[in-house]
Amino acid sequence: MRPAESETGMRGKLVVGNWKMNGGLAANAALLSELVVAWKATPGRGIAVCVPYPYLAQVAAALANSAIGWGAQDVSEHAAGAYTGEVSAAMLAEFGCRYAIVGHSERRQYYGDTDAVVAAKAAAALAAGLTPVACIGETLAERDAGATMSVVLRQLHAVLAAVGVNAAKLVVAYEPVWAIGTGRTASPEEAQAVHAMVRARLAEDGAAEVALLYGGSVKADNAKALFAMVDIDGGLIGGASLKSTEFLAIARA
Repeated sequence: MRPAESETGMRGKLVVGNWKMNGGLAANAALLSELVVAWKATPGRGIAVCVPYPYLAQVAAALANSAIGWGAQDVSEHAAGAYTGEVSAAMLAEFGCRYAIVGHSERRQYYGDTDAVVAAKAAAALAAGLTPVACIGETLAERDAGATMSVVLRQLHAVLAAVGVNAAKLVVAYEPVWAIGTGRTASPEEAQAVHAMVRARLAEDGAAEVALLYGGSVKADNAKALFAMVDIDGGLIGGASLKSTEFLAIARA
């Protein structure tokens, strides 16, 4: 069984670190070594790190035979061809990746990933045996306009329509855009309300047991309250995942 395999589709607890465009060979080695030493396999609980493409080989070697999974921060919707700069799901799978983040708000905002592109990326990841971590979430303007539920459901529906019967193999991460890297976070109750709605929509496709993660300025001091919510199964962690003590504290919450 590959790392954290039991968490997908079984409502296990899962914490995924998104390094974003950070890292360096020496710093990575130190961080990964600390994680491997400190984190032991625990039934129903898993952690993983999603790293920049150049570091996949390093991470694969450092985490081999450990209880920690790894993945990429994006993936192409195309299987192969003249797509300079893109990386296919099959390429990621060759490195032993388990996860691929799709639809992160930064990809949507800075690189124009539409709902359709995000859905196609999720489908491509699944076809190669990867687990997509499909991100959904509203901007501050959308939240203030009372459109949170409609925006989140629109984004989710696009992914579900693309993956079809494989919906139960997803991981879904709700990340309100206004809480990413801002120091603000949704209250546990606010996050739970969205997660409950998302789970109800997933249930319509027979995927009620998909792991639902929360992301957006999650730290050790607020993780326990967030993860105590009935429909929050873990977190997608940004900056805090670059510090082993903080990341591990979040995971242990």
